[in-house]
Parts: sequence; C-alpha cells; structure tokens
Amino acid sequence: MEPSWLETRGARPLYLAFVFGLALGLLQVIKLYLRRQRLLRDLRPFPAPPTHWFHGHQKLLQEDKMEKLEELVEKYPCAFPCWIGPFQAFFFIYDPDYAQTFLNRTDPKSQYPYKFMTPCFGKGLLSLDGPKWFQHRRLLTPGLQCDILKTYVEVMAHSVNTMLAKWEKICGTQDTAVEVYEDISMMALDIIMQCAFSQETNCQINGTYDPYLKATTELSKIIFYRLYNFWNHHDLIFKFSPKGQRFQELSKVLHQYTEKVIQDKKKSLKSETKQGTTQKKYQDILDIILSAQAESEDSFPDADLQAEVSTFMLAGHDASAASLSWLLYCLALHPEHQERCREEIRSTLGEGSSIHWDQLDEMSYTTMCIKEMFRLIPPVPSISRELSKPLTFPDGRSLPTGMNVVLSIWGLHHNPAVWNSPQVFDPLRFTKENSDQRHPYAFLAFSAGPRNCIGQQFAMVELKVAIALILLHFRVSADLTRPLSFSNHTVFKPKDGMHLHLKKLSGC
Repeated sequence: MEPSWLETRGARPLYLAFVFGLALGLLQVIKLYLRRQRLLRDLRPFPAPPTHWFHGHQKLLQEDKMEKLEELVEKYPCAFPCWIGPFQAFFFIYDPDYAQTFLNRTDPKSQYPYKFMTPCFGKGLLSLDGPKWFQHRRLLTPGLQCDILKTYVEVMAHSVNTMLAKWEKICGTQDTAVEVYEDISMMALDIIMQCAFSQETNCQINGTYDPYLKATTELSKIIFYRLYNFWNHHDLIFKFSPKGQRFQELSKVLHQYTEKVIQDKKKSLKSETKQGTTQKKYQDILDIILSAQAESEDSFPDADLQAEVSTFMLAGHDASAASLSWLLYCLALHPEHQERCREEIRSTLGEGSSIHWDQLDEMSYTTMCIKEMFRLIPPVPSISRELSKPLTFPDGRSLPTGMNVVLSIWGLHHNPAVWNSPQVFDPLRFTKENSDQRHPYAFLAFSAGPRNCIGQQFAMVELKVAIALILLHFRVSADLTRPLSFSNHTVFKPKDGMHLHLKKLSGC
C-alpha cells in the first residue's frame, strides 16, 4: 500500500508551514476584529457620519470639496470619529474648548501622516517628539528672533522685487491673466534659501530648483493619498506599489538638493575660516546647526542635520507660497479690501520699492486681512497627535490612550458656533476689540501650546513685505474664466494653479 502524501518526507514540512501560516492569519483576523470592537466601544459616545463597513469615510476624505467638511462640522458639534477602512479611525475635533484641552498636553505626533513623511524629509522639528524635539527647538529658536528677522526684510524685498520684474515683463501696461502660484513658490524658496542658509541661488531666474519644487508637490499628493488609503498604511504594500516606487524616486531628488545645500555651506564656511574674514553679523539656521554638530556630533548627527535642512526648506517655502497665493486670491475677490490695504501701504511706504522693519507694524488693516485669510483658507488644514494617556474633554466625554486625534483647523475656522457667517471674508473680525472677546483657541493658524509653529513670526514678516510690494505695483483681480478649486495636500494649495488678472499701476 502506497503511503499518503502526508507521510512522505517532503510533504510534512509544507503541511506544517501551511497550518502555521493559517494559524497566524487567523490570529491576525482575530486581532483586527478585536481592534475594531474596541474602537467602536471607545467612540460610541461620539456620533459619526454614515460609514461604509469596509471603506469607512475614505471617499469623503479623498474629495477636494471642503463644503462637505463644513456640513459635518455644523451637524456634529465639537467632534466626530472618521474611519479609514474597517480597522483604523481618526478622531476629528474643531471646537475651541476641545482644541485647548488637546493642545495644552505633550502627546507625541501621530504616526499618520508624519511616519509617511520621514523617508523623504527625515525626523526634524515637524515630526520629532520628547527630549530630542525639545533639544532641536531650543537650539533653533534663536535663529528666528526679532533681531535676526530685522535683517531679513531687505532680503525678502529683493526676492519679491525680482518676481515683480518678471510680472512686469509679462504684463507690460495691459491687464493680463497670469498663473502666479509657480512664481510665488519660486520666490518663497528664494527667500528661505537666503535667510535660513545664506545661499543666493538665483532660482527665480535660472530655474535650478524647478525639479525640487515639482518633487515636493508630487510627494505631498502621494503622502495625502497614502494617508486615506488604509491598505497603503502597510509599508510593504506601499513600497512595491507604483506610487511607492515613485515616492522613492522623488525622495532621492529631495535628498540631493538637501545635501547640496549642506555641502555648499560647509565649503563657504571653510573658505571664510581660511581667509579669516566674515561679512555676516548673525548666524543663520544652518550656521547654528553646524555649530551644534561641531561641538558634539553625537548629540546632532548627520541624519538630524539633513532632516532639519529638509524641514526648513519645505516649511519655509511651501506654506509661505500657499499663504501669499490665498491672500492675493482673497484680495482679488474683494477689491474694496484690496484698495484699503493699498491706501494704508502707500501712506506707510510712499511709492518706493523698499520697505523697513519699523514700517511693518504700521500696516494694521493689512495685518487683519492676512489673519482673515488664515482663518478662511488655512494653508495647513490640520495637525494630529497620538494620545499618550486618556484625554477627557470639558463636556466629560473621553478618549483612550493610543487614539489618533486630528485637530481640523479648517473645521475650527469655519465652525458656525464660533464664527458668525464663517464663509464671509471680513478682516474686522481681527480688530483688537473683537479678538479680545473671542475664545483664545478659536483662531489657530499657527497652532498653539508648547508645539506652536516656530516660524510664525518669519511667515508674518514675509507676508507683509510681499503683499505690500505687490499691491504698490499691481492691481489684482480674479480670473472668472478659471474658477479656483482646492487640492487636499499636507499643505492646502490651489488644484490647477492660481490664475489672476494683474494690472500694473501707473507711476510704478
């Protein structure tokens, strides 16, 4: 009688491997089922929008229509749970009291989306936690203090004027439709390269950083896509997908540019040391990091150096470019506010193309327009944390340790329980009287609490310099033939560029 296949020497290991794999698979299914049941139990006190049993709210989140989020904010007071597939949930909040409770803690950054950003940008201030984050923050803060920001105003004005000269060549004396977002992105990159790294790249003229800007834009899209597609949360699945392959290619582009910035700076410092001369009166961000590394490479290794350079390059141009573009868009749609800003700027600066630090505080109405832009279209639409301990909100409802909480800045700034007529562009919301009467956590353009944005003063100075010089030279109006649509990225951008009508003002 012939032995069964199980009795043969070669079949038994295969059979055991099959049984072992089946058992592991079953354990994983049980684990996921228990995870879903636990999430359902923990989120029961919070009503949620209707959800698909498998996809969750994935379709809702992938749409670029922010009106849907505004409907949910109005329908579900304070917060709602949002499912990404059947086994993962994010908890969205948009109430000032909830935000205050949330931000005054020291919970670590959520692995979503920061874990997805680490391969291309490293672990810098944006994604670090704990003592290492505190070390980096304390080290880098002096590079953004007022005394140093004052020296940046002239640099910023020069970069803005370079962009304006390009626009003047395009427009002449005619009212001309121009796609402004690409030029503004290059201008913002030019500013951060000079201010943070003391590098004059002439990138607005020679286009040497075009591949870098295209790479950051595409990477942002891929990260957002991955965030709301739960299968791609698994590193192995994502790595071998077409988007994962493209992600790796684009990350190499960013690393090349970051490495060039560092090496160019080291060569410059070496040359200055050799000659025994230096013309700088201050240390820029990269000077500070390299000095820290020279003192102790163990406490600031090369990986940290590259991560912080990548972080400042990205944050310094991406959010700034989006902010200025949205500000121009708002003023183009509301010519009465644009004209009032222009009158204020003319009375402050005259008709010249220069601007000084002391003049920035005199532009009070322009500052209110900037803040109202940040409220209406916050360039960074959300931030997230993973709870390190249970969180109890003021209304008594609680969340357990491990929950991923997303503070929707867009939802907060459009919450009708907080803002009257939130869709209306009204700079007078930010008069001192109105601001004093508002909840301190109702407006969070730069976050709040211990992890507020380190670059908020830099951003405000750059916006004031840029908008002042632009409005002195051009009248801006909306191109009604090219309706604007939003694109959901890690930074909120116009989907197909921003087309505006520019009309050069006489006498400029």
